[in-house]
Amino acid sequence: MSTPAIHFDKVSRHFGEVKAVDEANLEIRDGEFFSMLGPSGSGKTTCLRMIAGFDRPTSGNIFLYGQDVSDLPPYERDVNTVFQDYALFPHMSVGANIAYGLMVKKVPKAERLKRVQEMLELVRLTGFAERKPSQLSGGQRQRVALARALINHPKVLLLDEPLGALDLKLRQQMQVELKAIQKRVGITFIFVTHDQEEALTMSDRIAVFNEGRIQQVGTPSEIYERPASAFVAGFVGTSNLIDGETAKRITGSEEMFSIRPEKIHLDATNAEPEKDMLCIDGVVRDVVYLGLFTRYLVEIEGGSDLIVIVQNLKTTSMDVLSARGQKVRLHWHKDHMSRVGA
Repeated sequence: MSTPAIHFDKVSRHFGEVKAVDEANLEIRDGEFFSMLGPSGSGKTTCLRMIAGFDRPTSGNIFLYGQDVSDLPPYERDVNTVFQDYALFPHMSVGANIAYGLMVKKVPKAERLKRVQEMLELVRLTGFAERKPSQLSGGQRQRVALARALINHPKVLLLDEPLGALDLKLRQQMQVELKAIQKRVGITFIFVTHDQEEALTMSDRIAVFNEGRIQQVGTPSEIYERPASAFVAGFVGTSNLIDGETAKRITGSEEMFSIRPEKIHLDATNAEPEKDMLCIDGVVRDVVYLGLFTRYLVEIEGGSDLIVIVQNLKTTSMDVLSARGQKVRLHWHKDHMSRVGA
């Protein structure tokens, strides 16, 4: 078993009475794209700052490839950070921005130029060395910031919501590019985001944070398909959470379970469910046509609402909107639901 890139051993960071991070235990593997996902104030950025050395743990220890770096200043850690605002020098050219870290280290000019060209090729900005940051698009500036962080060959690259300032389409393009760059350079990327789609798209594994605690660590499919808690089920994607009498009527147990909206089949009330499927009847209370798919809000027996998402393969907006008020039968495979803690 190789030494983890990052190891948190009961790490806490308190600000007075506020427990920003509370006894976090975490291992991030060498060479993986690891995301820290959670809402604002959940502790993910504080963890990133402690890895970078901008903040220190109140208690516990942080190890970088087996070395305890808990009390080391940032410049003694083999990590680099890419920020949301890029932090480029506006008066310097793209090439000079990328080479800045090498200049500080007094790397000879010929070597600097060679490595700048390599970085420009890596981030697909060959020929942009003489431009100023103001002459670049948001996505290009982000790639320059990435090249500047990578040119020193850090062991770990930290990315603090780096795509947050970009528009949706550009953000989606940059997600693909970032993952491709990480695969090419082969170093550990630790990515902080509150955007669950971003985390699911790029990550090898994800840690979901809430109120200073790590709720679950797993691959994107594990987090999505088998959420460990009601919080994870609700925060990562959309999920129906059912417990109490309604759950008992469906499964025979009052224990809470989650079922994703796209896993639910919507049929006429006389439809016979297949073997190993659970079902319940209801009435379509609302319909939202979204082009690619339709979202149905179904009031089921007992008064609870379930969200059902159906891809529009053969239907038009007129077809789906006419379902409002109709009685329907909902059914799903048993193995598509997940028992969750509160």
